[in-house]
Amino acid sequence: MPILDRRALDFYSHSAEQTVRFGARLGELLRPGDVLTLSGGLGAGKTTFISGLARGWGYAGQVTSPTFVLVNDYTRPDGQHFWHLDAYRLEGEADALGLGLDDLLASQGVVVLEWPERIAGLLPDERLSVHLRWADHTRRGVKFDAQGPRYEFLLDEFRQAAFGT
Repeated sequence: MPILDRRALDFYSHSAEQTVRFGARLGELLRPGDVLTLSGGLGAGKTTFISGLARGWGYAGQVTSPTFVLVNDYTRPDGQHFWHLDAYRLEGEADALGLGLDDLLASQGVVVLEWPERIAGLLPDERLSVHLRWADHTRRGVKFDAQGPRYEFLLDEFRQAAFGT
């Protein structure tokens, strides 16, 4: 587990189940207003990671990719929202604004965005970026980059919860 610096972490998940568990560990630490971006090619494990993220956050339902619906809202019994957006099919930033991205970012819900590079100009400067990469049939590389003090703290908490370091 290379610790690149306080703002980055790079490691491998060795199975889909472990990817879900890593997501759940991070999900337990999320607060209202947190913003995460997930990048990686098709089949890299983004939806698998997000299913764990939502479970750790406290959502008990099924998590699905919003590729065709663009936005999924996972709501906990306490009324808190976890917004899962997929920018893959968006033509650009105007489409994201048309979906209400600015309202979601201001909503104090958790916002998780796949394919962030498609709307990079709309993203907040402070966020946790997660990049998943296909290593082989079962393994995925996972790299976290924390931008801003909140996300540096979140990454420290995750590092401790997941790896004890």
